[in-house]
Amino acid sequence: MFGAESCVDCRRTKQQLDGLGIEYTYVDLAADPAAVDVAREISGRTNIPVVVYPDASHHVEPSNADVESKLRELALI
Repeated sequence: MFGAESCVDCRRTKQQLDGLGIEYTYVDLAADPAAVDVAREISGRTNIPVVVYPDASHHVEPSNADVESKLRELALI
């Protein structure tokens, strides 16, 4: 997951993943500015969070329902 602590949606998505017990790597774009280009390359946009799933698909600014649906599809929850 690419995000920033100043981003409300990023904090919400992190909280959701934590609550579901999902292991993930968090890339803080404020702490690692070079990763901004990586997130933009993945999503084609500058919006965050960018959540990348094990099947290489991704969501940009997903709702909790979007994340939960994808995690269920991947049998991660």
